[in-house]
Amino acid sequence: MKLRNQKDWDEGVENNDDPYGAAVYRYAKNWANLMESEIDNGVVLEKCANETSHSADTEGITGFMYGCAVSVLANCWEHGEQLRQWHNLDTQIQDEGEKANATGGTLNPALLNIQV
Repeated sequence: MKLRNQKDWDEGVENNDDPYGAAVYRYAKNWANLMESEIDNGVVLEKCANETSHSADTEGITGFMYGCAVSVLANCWEHGEQLRQWHNLDTQIQDEGEKANATGGTLNPALLNIQV
């Protein structure tokens, strides 16, 4: 995995040594490696991110963990900004992904909408 922010990655791994947090980092690393392999073979990130996100999930992550992994990769990984923007557009229901892309935010995919 090619990092652009090794310091933040290392601090995140060190600070997330509990089972839940550590799983986020293992998943993020596995996912980034799978995407990098596809990118190295000429596949654009937007075409491989979804499929590799499922292949990388060997531990049964939650939706919140997925969102955390996107945020971690957005901050630390060489292709993180591109991933963040893809994720926001892929996750949006209306135009909130476009708004998040404009402000630098990352959508949380683990939200429930209950209509009564």
